[in-house]
Amino acid sequence: MLKNTGFRVLCLAAMVSFLFVAQTRAEEQGWKKTLTLPGGEVVCDLNGEWDLSWVGRGEAQPVGRLSDVVKITQQGNSFEGIRMVGNVGNWGHQWGTKGEKAIEGELDKNGLMNLIYYQGGSWLRSDKGKISKDGNVIEFMNKYGFIELTRK
Repeated sequence: MLKNTGFRVLCLAAMVSFLFVAQTRAEEQGWKKTLTLPGGEVVCDLNGEWDLSWVGRGEAQPVGRLSDVVKITQQGNSFEGIRMVGNVGNWGHQWGTKGEKAIEGELDKNGLMNLIYYQGGSWLRSDKGKISKDGNVIEFMNKYGFIELTRK
């Protein structure tokens, strides 16, 4: 009986310390909204609506600045963002239509990974994305522009 009680206390202590470590990691990142994955890893919660801004660069600089609203849905460490408005940019450049996928990717404890941005029926990979300290701004670049998403 004493062995059984000792084992239960040990398990409870391990669980409490595990949750404390996970919460401490989230606080270190500074994210206001977090999700704890089944494996105990804490990631930023991206669910919700975000304002999207795209600024052309390089050969796409003449396109200028475009904006949209993206609704991000997150399942575990994977997420997907759908365009809520859609529009056509300067000179008829296809930006994306309402209901189309705008972004997808994965998260880990350090932020973004495997980020894909969709524009005008094609996709562009970007591995250089980052999430702001508070978790309310996502920034990344691809071949044609700088993209910023700001939580509404």
